[in-house]
Amino acid sequence: MKAVSVVTIKKELQHRSTDELMQLCLRLSRFKKENKELLTYLLFESDDEAGYIESVKVYIDDEFESINIDSFFYIRKSVRKILRNVKKYIRYSQKKETEVELLLYFCEKLRDFKPNIKRSTQLQNSYNRQLLLVKKIISGLHEDLQYDYNIMLEDF
Repeated sequence: MKAVSVVTIKKELQHRSTDELMQLCLRLSRFKKENKELLTYLLFESDDEAGYIESVKVYIDDEFESINIDSFFYIRKSVRKILRNVKKYIRYSQKKETEVELLLYFCEKLRDFKPNIKRSTQLQNSYNRQLLLVKKIISGLHEDLQYDYNIMLEDF
């Protein structure tokens, strides 16, 4: 079975009743964890973006505390997992300010992590890539936000 385009889906959804749309959303939420997480964000957390950012920061803190520091292999693997999930949470929000805040917080946690990431080239490269991404995103924001975020970025 081949999936149809988003335009076709949008046209079809316009012809459905509210009850049918609710049933489709509930059925969609049963299939993938990401679908359920996105619906949770849209229904409950999109109104309070600051609270959402704080909840993701708590998640980042918890994950960094639970990293196995026996070897850099496990550290790299855990850091990649954390970053993958942070990017997923950023995708839910689709706000550039949220993306900058979360990536800066991730970089701060990675920079302050013990053992030092400078002993691992891969971790250092990952850190540098995220900082470059943050700089690129900041350049597209409003000037006042650019100024505020660039001041924060000077600490890195």
